[in-house]
Amino acid sequence: MEQKTKATIVWLILNGNTEKAIALLAEHYGVNAPKIKVGLPKGRKKQVLGCYKARDKTIFVLNSDALKEPFIILHEFYHHLRTAADAKHRGSEKHANDFAKEIIQAYKSMMTKITGNIG
Repeated sequence: MEQKTKATIVWLILNGNTEKAIALLAEHYGVNAPKIKVGLPKGRKKQVLGCYKARDKTIFVLNSDALKEPFIILHEFYHHLRTAADAKHRGSEKHANDFAKEIIQAYKSMMTKITGNIG
């Protein structure tokens, strides 16, 4: 995925257009976009900010603020991607974290180029 696309996805999430960001990710990876719901499914601990439920093909987030958190959304999308790809190895939390960090880093790099590292 191009750096510009990664940066755009993060920007969309930060600006509350999470569904469009998810649609871009799904299109890029050739999978159906997961649903996104505010509120955790029954049985989930309130300590988590998000989770992915494969059976429902849904990313759940704790509250509406979490919809604007790129790390949460990208991490949970990774779990969807691994499930949607029917992979034998569903992927670890470390892989999901690395996936999210890589995309966020592209955004940070692009913002540094644009702003000249202001602030």
